[in-house]
Amino acid sequence: MPRSVNAVASRARRKKILNRAKGFYGKRKNVYTVAKNVLEKGLGYKFVGRKLKKRDYRSLWIVRINAACREEGLSYSKFMGKLHTKGIELNRKVLADLAMNEPASFKALVAQVK
Repeated sequence: MPRSVNAVASRARRKKILNRAKGFYGKRKNVYTVAKNVLEKGLGYKFVGRKLKKRDYRSLWIVRINAACREEGLSYSKFMGKLHTKGIELNRKVLADLAMNEPASFKALVAQVK
C-alpha cells in the first residue's frame, strides 16, 4: 500500500504561517521554519504589549493629573487621598481628560476637594 501523506493540509498550514509573515524582512517572510519562529516570538510580544499599554496609559494619566494639581498647589497623592475621603469616584482616565481639556472644571474639582 502506498504511503499516504496529507499534502493539502500541510501546505495550507505552511501557507497560513507565511501569509501572516508577509512584510517581514529577508528570510523571515519566505522560509517556513524561520517565519514560524519569528511569528511565534511576535505573537508573544503582541500579548505582552497589550499588558504594557495599560500600564503606560495609567502612568501617563497620573503625570497629567499631577501636573494639573501642582498648578493648584497640591500634590498628586494628596489630591487623590482627598478625593477618596470626599467620596468622589472619578477614575484617573477621566481626571486626566478633565485636566487637559477642561482646566476650569478641574480647577473647580480641586477647589471642592480642598
